[in-house]
Amino acid sequence: MIDLNTLTIKKAHEAMKNGDFSVTDLVKAYIAEIEKSNTKIHAYLEIYSDVLDQAKRAEEMFANGTATELTGIPIALKDNMLRQGFVSSSSSKIQENYVATYDSTVVRLLKEQGVVFLGRTNMDEFAMGSSTENSAYGPTLNPLDTERVPGGSSGGSVAAVAMNGALIALGSDTGGSIRQPASFCGLVGFKPTYGTVSRYGLTAMSSSLDQIGPIAKSVEDAEIIFDRIYKHDPMEATSYKDEDRIEQNTETKKIGVPRDWIEGEGLDEDIKKSFFDAVEEFKKNGYEIIDVDLPISKHSLAIYYIIQPAEVSSNMARFDGVRYGERKGGDNLQDLYGESRGQGLGDEVRRRILLGTFTLSHGHYDAYYAQAMKATELVKDEFKNIFTKCDAIITPTSPFAPFKFGEKTENPLSMYMSDLFTVPANIAGIPAISLPFGIDSKKMPIGIQLMGPNFSDRRLFKLGRILTKE
Repeated sequence: MIDLNTLTIKKAHEAMKNGDFSVTDLVKAYIAEIEKSNTKIHAYLEIYSDVLDQAKRAEEMFANGTATELTGIPIALKDNMLRQGFVSSSSSKIQENYVATYDSTVVRLLKEQGVVFLGRTNMDEFAMGSSTENSAYGPTLNPLDTERVPGGSSGGSVAAVAMNGALIALGSDTGGSIRQPASFCGLVGFKPTYGTVSRYGLTAMSSSLDQIGPIAKSVEDAEIIFDRIYKHDPMEATSYKDEDRIEQNTETKKIGVPRDWIEGEGLDEDIKKSFFDAVEEFKKNGYEIIDVDLPISKHSLAIYYIIQPAEVSSNMARFDGVRYGERKGGDNLQDLYGESRGQGLGDEVRRRILLGTFTLSHGHYDAYYAQAMKATELVKDEFKNIFTKCDAIITPTSPFAPFKFGEKTENPLSMYMSDLFTVPANIAGIPAISLPFGIDSKKMPIGIQLMGPNFSDRRLFKLGRILTKE
């Protein structure tokens, strides 16, 4: 019997290497959990048809001595990452039948390691949402409390790991879409420094903000995955070259607290208490806690909801029913566009396209988008300056705990507030990690976030272990 609750990458690797169980045994154990839970939780949209074939290839790697630490490790893949020969729909009806013609770079890199991709996971349509209620194929439930959302947009990925339906999952994070759901499901979620993990083969939502990262039960497992996908990719224009990846020292002494963010309105009392408990944990471990002032960065959410819809508007233009997207009827081109998009795209996607089109329109571009881009540079400079005074910044991951289905769908602004603490890292392009730390009065997990300067990714893993006690 394989104990999936306590399994880690290293434990699984050693067990398979020693013959305690085979890759096929491990994969079948996860498939059994998926079959037991997925009908209710709806984490997966599809289990790949070649799962057992992948397991056999991984066993051959163990047999011929080419196995790596990740060989045979079962991984869930967010539905916006391409895997050649399989559907990648971004949980949208307009992409329902799109079969990828190539592997995304992260899939290629992990395939080289011999991982087993179990299937593609549910998500908010085109990654637009914070609860996975916006999927065209129905919501994913939180395995810890099925009346509550798992977060989003990587809700299916976190739910897959939380229900023992995968050891690891990949998600994408544009404004908190890895970290917020990881917080809601009691997992570790990591957003790397922008440009360190290739976006090639990721269906773009907001190109200047999107970043792929791991979701795991432990900091160690998240770091192992990160190490394998932390590569320069000549296929991706914003990918940092190796010589430009100047990694930050992992030796740290000072943690910054943006106190005005914490003392503001809207933060649940349970989360505030857990946050200050986390601060005390760092104090106990010899860290100096200093207050930091981020007057510009606290406006990141407003900046985000100008830039992100504008880039959504541009990126979604290709899904018109002609070359990309499901083609619907229409007697002329205008009708074809209207019917294909009208039937193929959900309300939230259309809302953001409209917002972005307005932002980029004549007479509004300079007033909104151009100003937001200038503000982005100010946010980056502010963080750069703050990190000369401290080594990392600590905040809650989300201002509130997992909410019930339907609680925020009628008020998009309330939903958008769930990204309050996570968005600044995307605007600044810096790495950030969410760590499970405490539970609230409803017995739901609370996440604590750490942010660091560019290329301090491994620093955050080291700091994260203090809170997770690894």
